[in-house]
Amino acid sequence: MQTYDLEAEGLRGLNAALHAQSAETNQTRWEVINPRGSHAIAVGLDAPIEVAVKGSTGYYCAGMNKQATVRVMGSAGPGVAENMMSGTVVIEGDASQYAGATGRGGTLVIKGNAASRCGISMKGIDIVVHGNVGHMSAFMAQSGNLVVCGDAGEALGDSIYEARLFIRGSVRSLGADCIEKEMRPEHLKILGDLLERGGCNARPEEFRRYGSARQLYTFKVDNAY
Repeated sequence: MQTYDLEAEGLRGLNAALHAQSAETNQTRWEVINPRGSHAIAVGLDAPIEVAVKGSTGYYCAGMNKQATVRVMGSAGPGVAENMMSGTVVIEGDASQYAGATGRGGTLVIKGNAASRCGISMKGIDIVVHGNVGHMSAFMAQSGNLVVCGDAGEALGDSIYEARLFIRGSVRSLGADCIEKEMRPEHLKILGDLLERGGCNARPEEFRRYGSARQLYTFKVDNAY
């Protein structure tokens, strides 16, 4: 275990050390102490390492993550796991707005609540939220899965493309072109895997599925000028 004191040694040194790791590294486990809400912790990682942050973080923690597993033992500020490519990011507390924004792969698990615009413009990431999500979540979501074990705020899935939204609780309102859709056996299987990966005890049968009505982005000749 490599222990790094962020308050004493600074953010630049931490990220430089993590960026220096490769697939052949034997320094596979890192512990970051005294984060004190610092921004951009563990961004741009590209190695199969584990990073445990002992406290809460500021904005863009674990952004652009590839391969690594990052666990935040607290809450995370805006943009956690933004543009994530692969690997796993786990937030033990709550996440601020636009968690997992534009994520292209990997898994983001939020064990508390997520604020507004969770999963905005997601492009393949899987997001599992144990609690609730705020308004405009999955706005313009293109692909991937958003699982919410609690409730969803207003305008869920506004202008959605082909992402799948699984909501266990209530939905305040649906955004433009987002509708409730049939939960077929293949969706129950997908959801069961996501719940297991996210460490959730809920049953897939307790969820409803939402997705695109495919009206906004489908060409209609009657609309041509």
